[in-house]
Amino acid sequence: MPGIALHFPRRQPCLTRSASCSALRPLPRWRQRKRRRVNWSAAATLSKTVGSCAHCHTPQKLVDARLVELPGLHLAGGYGFDNPVIGRWVGANITSDPETGIGGWSEAQIATAIREGRRPNGTIIGPPMPFAHYRKVSDADAAAMATYLKSVPPVRNAVERSAYRIPLPADWGPPISGVADPPSGDAVARGAYLADVGHCMDCHTPNRAAGGGRDWSRIGAGGRTMVGLAGPVVTANITSHADRGIGRWTDEQVIRAITHGVSSDGRRLSPPMPFENYSRMASQDLADLVAYLRSLPAQP
Repeated sequence: MPGIALHFPRRQPCLTRSASCSALRPLPRWRQRKRRRVNWSAAATLSKTVGSCAHCHTPQKLVDARLVELPGLHLAGGYGFDNPVIGRWVGANITSDPETGIGGWSEAQIATAIREGRRPNGTIIGPPMPFAHYRKVSDADAAAMATYLKSVPPVRNAVERSAYRIPLPADWGPPISGVADPPSGDAVARGAYLADVGHCMDCHTPNRAAGGGRDWSRIGAGGRTMVGLAGPVVTANITSHADRGIGRWTDEQVIRAITHGVSSDGRRLSPPMPFENYSRMASQDLADLVAYLRSLPAQP
């Protein structure tokens, strides 16, 4: 998050590769449809691999320097941290529980929450949801994510609301519709789309020195300090810079870092990177992601 498309058997252009990509219509048409055929494996893959919903919406613990979900609480919320700038954020319960989760939301409302950051009651969802990236998710893929989340077994788990120190905007941008699936024959474009779905650059791009958000002129340069269960971790430079980035790494080494958390020199990398989720990505999707990373201008 941050176009591409995940790979599934026998399908071609859209991210979900479902048996009925044509059935995953742009959002305004959902309200006119009572039932839609969906490739459930594809829909789940969007959320369980590069989308990595559970990374923020499932309570976790640190085991052998790796994040492990607490049993029985998949997507049930409650995982969060205090941030000195934004305040305390807590991942919401996004299971199908009607009282403590999103079981009462329609698929269209879920997709709106994912891409536009607005709940059915009109309130705005705050950070760290990366809406700058999720707004680029295609209509078909937003539909697939929403369909999958509606299928998640309900877990009754009331969690605290996030308490922000910063004012939230009135919105994160205008309403979204008509976002096409990414091109199937362009590895760099597909990799860029994967990076948006996975919001890679939200962590791997530094903030402006004077404040006010990311310095997108230095996309991929790293240097942000992320605080989590593993303690403070400074994100890496993942541009093509030969010395400070991954310019000298082989494709295999880049993929190993993404999926297994091992650097080119064999050093073990630390969370919060959700290596377990990324390890489930299809080989072609990983290759496309690497192609995109290779295209980033070198940043010192």
